[in-house]
Parts: sequence; C-alpha cells; structure tokens
Amino acid sequence: MTDKPYDIAIIGGGVNGCGIARDAAGRGVSVFLAEKDDLASGTSSASTKLVHGGLRYLEHYEFLLVRESLIEREVLLSMAPHIIWPIRFVLPHQKGLRPAWLIRLGLFLYDHLGGRKLLPACRSLDLRRDPAGGPLKSVFTTGFEYSDCSVDDARLVVLNAIDAARRGADIRVRTEVVKATRQGDHWAVEIEDRATGHRQTITARLLINAAGPWISEVITHRIPSKTQARTRLVKGSHIVVPRLFDHGRAYIFQNPDQRIIFAIPYQGDFTLIGTTDVDFQDDPGTAAAGQDEITYLCRAASEYFSEPIEPASVVWSYSGVRPLYDDGSSAAQEATRDYVLELEGGADEAPLLNIFGGKITTYRRLAEDALGKLGDHLREAGAPWTRGAALPGGDFGIDGFEELVAVLAHDYPQADAALILRFARTYGTCARDILAVEDPGVHFGAGLYQREVEYLVRTEWAMTADDILWRRTKLGLRLTTGEAGQLEQWLTDNRAALTRSVA
Repeated sequence: MTDKPYDIAIIGGGVNGCGIARDAAGRGVSVFLAEKDDLASGTSSASTKLVHGGLRYLEHYEFLLVRESLIEREVLLSMAPHIIWPIRFVLPHQKGLRPAWLIRLGLFLYDHLGGRKLLPACRSLDLRRDPAGGPLKSVFTTGFEYSDCSVDDARLVVLNAIDAARRGADIRVRTEVVKATRQGDHWAVEIEDRATGHRQTITARLLINAAGPWISEVITHRIPSKTQARTRLVKGSHIVVPRLFDHGRAYIFQNPDQRIIFAIPYQGDFTLIGTTDVDFQDDPGTAAAGQDEITYLCRAASEYFSEPIEPASVVWSYSGVRPLYDDGSSAAQEATRDYVLELEGGADEAPLLNIFGGKITTYRRLAEDALGKLGDHLREAGAPWTRGAALPGGDFGIDGFEELVAVLAHDYPQADAALILRFARTYGTCARDILAVEDPGVHFGAGLYQREVEYLVRTEWAMTADDILWRRTKLGLRLTTGEAGQLEQWLTDNRAALTRSVA
C-alpha cells in the first residue's frame, strides 16, 4: 500500500472522469484517476462529435437539459476554440413528418432557451436557391438553418486530463481498478498495471465511479455499493464516407421512425453520418456497427441526398455505448440524456459517488455538480473555477483561429500549409511545442512525423498506434495498413526510451 493518501480516487478516464479530475485538482484537491484502457477509449470517443443543445430533446420535454446544454455550448466554445468550432445545420422540411410550424417553434425555443450570445440565430432557407439544396433531391424546396458546434470529442477528454495533471492529479492509463473496499473513513483501492501485471493499493477519502457503460459492472463486481445499477445501455453507431458535399454546413434529417440523423463535414475529405439508438446487452468493449445499422444509416441519408449512399462506400464505422440512466422509457431514443449523481456513505464511512448518464456537452457542469455534492466531505476545497478557464491550447479568442493559423505559418515556414492547419485545429497554441522541434524525424505517412508521435507519448499518454491514429489525430483515415503497422513497430521498439512528462 502506498503511503500517499488522495482526497479523491476516480474510476474511468472518459469525459466525466477527466472533467471531474481537472475541476477537483484546480480546487487544490488531490486526485488519483485510473483508466483501464486509453483515455476516451470508450463512449467519449464514439459520439457524433457535437457540442449541442439537443434540438430533438425538446420533443421529450427535456427543457432544462436543453437549456443547460445550450448555455454550456457557448461556455465550452470559449474554452477550447481549437477543438470546438461553430457549424450551421440545415434541416430540410419533409412533408408528412413534423409540420413546418412545429419546427419553427422548436427553433425559436432553441435560439432563446440558453441565452445565445455568440452564435447566429436560426433562419428559413429556400433550398431551390441556397447552395445547401444542391446535394439534396429536388423535392426538398424549403429548409431551416440553425447553429451548434462540432467538437473533437477524444481530444476534449485528453485536454482535461492534461490540465488535471498540470494541476497535480495523478492520471494512470492502462490501469484497472481490481477492487475497492471501505476501511472506515477511507477507501483502499487495489489497482493493476495492465502492461506489467504489477498491483498496488492506493488510499483515498472519496471514491467516484465514472466508469461510463461499465458502471454497473463496477458496482456489481468491484466495489461494495448499496446503489442499484440502473443503467440502460444504448449503442449508437456512425459511418464515415467520402465527402458528399463541398460546403461547410451540416445536415439534420428527419426519418419516418421519428428518429433523426446527422450528416456532418468530417476531417476535410469525409462526411460523418449518424447515429443509431439500439439497446445493448453485451460487453461495451465489443460494440461495433452492425451491418443492419450501416444499411439503416445509408438508406436514411439516401432519402435526402440525390446521390444514393451504399454500404460499400463506407470507409470507417464506429460504435459507442451510452450509459443512460434507466428512466423506464420504452424506446431507446426516448431515454433521458441527463445525468444522475447518486451519493452513498456518511460521516462514519467513506463516501462513494456513482455517475449515471451524461453527455459531452454538459460534462463540465456535471463535474461542478459532482464536487458540489461532495462538498461536505471536501470542506477545504476551493470554489468552482472552470467556467471560462481555457483548456490547453485554447488560450485565444473564439474568432482567432484563422489568425493563429497565419501566425504559426509565419513562425514556422518550413511546415506546409496542410500541416499547420491540422496542428492548429488539433493542438491550438500548443502546436508550438511540436513545431519548435526542428528535426521531424521518421515520417509514418499523411504528415505524421516522429516529433509529433513523441509529443503524444510524452504529454498525452498515447501508447499504441490506435491511440495516436484514432483518438489523438484521426489520421487512421489516411494512413495505409502498412504505415499504421510501421508506427506500431516504432512505438514497440522505442517505448523504453520514451518517458512521460507533464507539459
């Protein structure tokens, strides 16, 4: 058992766990976080890549959730304008589905519920004249346009972890919580390094279960908890196809089954289409887009686009399992996306906080609420502070991205324009930490060089090719299988020489 006691131990390195770790560490609380795989390796990297209010939640009367999400949308945009950026959504009117007056009412509420300040308001479109109508079937003549934001979801998680570590949090990846037991007023948490098999025990005053879709498994098998595992697992799958349209707006499509799907510009040369809502009973780690889901998404999008989309055109698919709070809803798409925090333990026993549900957009508020719920046990902690506090690389204005690109291009003329743009969007002002290394080293393909790989290993906990290609950079869409294999081999050969550092 280690001698160092922590104030809080967190199980789970998704957006909720890392968001809580950052907030707590910034309040002077000592934090230990264990993630059994890579950061954001589960649900938090398998979203629709949106920071949004949730227009469709209005139909389920979740007005408070929509209001909170709309407020947070602009808060997060100001905190991380490199990995979060505004995008306009086009909603073609489909006769026979939701009437136009209902859509107008919903968009009016969407514009006004959250006190919108930074993003433009909704408007009507004549799709016969507007470029957004070009890729669509000619039957769609009227549409509506509104604002939301795109986000690099996995990087949002990683940036929270980086900032937490800078503020003193102990972040461990590939580290599994084997079991946790109460010992009077503290927890003894047994952990295992999955790479070496080494086990140790750490102690903490409080334990937070932020295991996402594995929360029920943790409650049932890893920790003594009085809380019932009221989780509804819902699988959401997405497909990526070659770019379907040239403009920078996204689409939201209504379907006869009352579901909606998005078609969103993705990584320059692609279009992201999703999502599905399917109840899921298996291990969340095995989730994958089924052929029926891929076919569904292709058919649903093809109802709108003039050029049909075939499953054969899918270049990548991914699937994540949402750990929704089981509120008894009959349909998966009707289950609440709001979060529920359940605290157990009192003055004479160590507290445990179980986190159910949640969504990317409200992760920061969830972290504040979690620490507020633990307030009686953290009397020495500081006040909430994360609202408006930039994440690493995001210390520039929401309108300053183009200026950042221009400054980086001027300061590092040896780097080509495509690389500068990618670095600015991925790392923000932290791009300088990579570009300042004059020798780029080995080229693995698609503009990925050794100096960037070393940065990701040393400062962002990356350990495998998948960590780098699919969660840190999305270059898995561009590297060949052989190039990805070369990267994996290089990581294996150089792992001992690469030591992690807190930037």
